[in-house]
Amino acid sequence: MNNEKIYEKLYNLLTEYNSRFNLTAIKGYEDYLVKHVRDSMLGLPYVNGRVLDIGSGAGFPALVLKTEKPELDVTMTDSVGKKVNYLSAVIDALEMTGIRAVHTRIEDLKDFGAYDTVTARAVARLAVLAEYGLPFVRTGGALVAYKAADCGEEIKEAGRAIKLLGGEIERTDEIKLTDDIKRTIIVVRKTSPSPKGYPRKGNKPRLSPLV
Repeated sequence: MNNEKIYEKLYNLLTEYNSRFNLTAIKGYEDYLVKHVRDSMLGLPYVNGRVLDIGSGAGFPALVLKTEKPELDVTMTDSVGKKVNYLSAVIDALEMTGIRAVHTRIEDLKDFGAYDTVTARAVARLAVLAEYGLPFVRTGGALVAYKAADCGEEIKEAGRAIKLLGGEIERTDEIKLTDDIKRTIIVVRKTSPSPKGYPRKGNKPRLSPLV
């Protein structure tokens, strides 16, 4: 199955499950191609190796990254069981290997320092993402965050968290998605191990971010 057919089948599955699980607000195939598929592709140059995707939801960017780079080993996570069931059904329907969906809160994972890349799209502000993601990145790997074009305030706000957790911002690339939509990809390089005890449990990263 070529990639075009994969995305067609994925759209059909997304549409089928969306009425039950409220996975996306996007309506129509072209909207899906731009705002899910092409948007997810923006992270491709920054992603490699063993990948952890946080808060995978409807499966973006993880499903697209895996489709475009079959050599990736991808773990998708979500705290909502019905979304994980959907992701598992997609993996089976598309006969994908080297990718899995795990029902867990990210702060309950134990794979510290085990991933080359951690990705997150439309999950939380950067300071929160740093705490959720950097502890799971190996030293030398990267947290890749998909953000809106205007995210300068988030970047400043996240400085303390990123430094504390052993990272530094390597690049912030603003990319044109369409004539009137821009995105920013933020790459946070892991330069030293994260201290023990992160991410904090009990929803503390969101309720009391490291800012």
